[in-house]
Amino acid sequence: MNKAIFSLWMVFLLAGCMIGPDYKRPAIESPQAWRIEERAAQETANTPWWHQFNDPVLNALIDEALKQNLDLKIATARIEEYVGWYWRGRSGLFPHIWGNADAGRSRATQEGAAPLSPSVENPADFYQGVFNGSWEIDLWGKLRRATEAARADLLSTEEARQAVILSLVSAVANGYISLRDLDKQREIAVRTAKVREDAYKLFKQRFEGGVISELELNQVKSEYEQALATIPQIEKQISFQENALNQLLGRNPGSITRGKSIDELILPVVPAGLPSDLLEKRPDIRQAEQGLVAANARIGVARAQYFPSISLTGFFGWSSSDLSDLFTGPAKVWSWSGNITAPIFLGGAIRGQVKAMEAIQQQALFSYQSTIQTAFREVEDALVDQRRTREQLAAQQRQVDSLREYTRFANLRYENGLTSYLEVLDAERSLFSAELSYAQTQGVLFGALVNLYKAMGGGWVVEADKLTASSSKQNQ
Repeated sequence: MNKAIFSLWMVFLLAGCMIGPDYKRPAIESPQAWRIEERAAQETANTPWWHQFNDPVLNALIDEALKQNLDLKIATARIEEYVGWYWRGRSGLFPHIWGNADAGRSRATQEGAAPLSPSVENPADFYQGVFNGSWEIDLWGKLRRATEAARADLLSTEEARQAVILSLVSAVANGYISLRDLDKQREIAVRTAKVREDAYKLFKQRFEGGVISELELNQVKSEYEQALATIPQIEKQISFQENALNQLLGRNPGSITRGKSIDELILPVVPAGLPSDLLEKRPDIRQAEQGLVAANARIGVARAQYFPSISLTGFFGWSSSDLSDLFTGPAKVWSWSGNITAPIFLGGAIRGQVKAMEAIQQQALFSYQSTIQTAFREVEDALVDQRRTREQLAAQQRQVDSLREYTRFANLRYENGLTSYLEVLDAERSLFSAELSYAQTQGVLFGALVNLYKAMGGGWVVEADKLTASSSKQNQ
């Protein structure tokens, strides 16, 4: 009889169905190609692209950030948290067994009660050792759907960590480029200030000799002071940039080691890829999809509450008033039972929960679609940015070359007495401004390529993750 009952339960278990919709990736309408194509593009998105800058200092800074950044450590610890939640949720699929042991001495009252048999000891010792167990039969897939949701939450957390890695590497690269860009701007300002200082000293001597007027002297001095005022402004930005980089590196504020100048850095090539590739490459898209998977599974968990819940409980052990007889056959005790609980009237509670889960699933779906659209836009923006910035930089280079010639001719005209020094000052002022603008645009171009790699995602995130994994092993 017991074997028949057990076999019947197993049939129920194996025939158990899964309530709720199975997940299917939504159809996504994606563009066939990017508006701006790079014919010379190479598939470098799956390699550590920052090595293309050919600056060992930048490589070392990114390695350090991947090992020491606190946001990344938080994201890693959060994964461990969700691993724990996953195992806790998954445990409902299996029987739960507890062990319990009791020992003590008790006395029953004899006042106003029937007299105890002479064979009954009072007070008496008692000893007991039992195993308790329970098992909810997952006929409707409620526990399996809950496990599916927990697994998706875990994978979503892992993708969130990958997104932190993607943002961290891009932020360190952009921060370092901005720092070297500011260094170049400072060099331009210092060089310009030195040229104007020499001119001011020369004009001061001419003024003292009565060759020029005080008006001309003050014009030269004004330009000199303007160049000097630019230097501390740039140095302030350098300090701010160093502090921001140090935070990414998990350090306290301080100086940052420099490697190659921005003129010596090599521009990375444009990575290749189709719009559809983003669905597999971008961690934020994969994270949003796992959120949709979890929300979809929780609909099944909610709907399963409409159906009966079936569970088995029981215990097996030994109980005796004498410790020496505890594990003998007569001291054996056991019990088992089945329990069915079914909702009859809950005032719409289950219906409300199902409706809420379906609405959450819709929110997750729209969030997933929005994340994809944002990814498409970011890649398009980065492609346009790097293409148009290249054109802008080329035009600014031609402008700087022209202004250098203009300045040279203005000095020649002044020295030959053909014009006033105002023309020289105007030429130098324009050249100074153009050189600073060129340096800024140079930094923008490097940043646009960094942002393009960030927007494209790619296997390089996995390569970067290997650095964090090796660091974790070394710290253990």
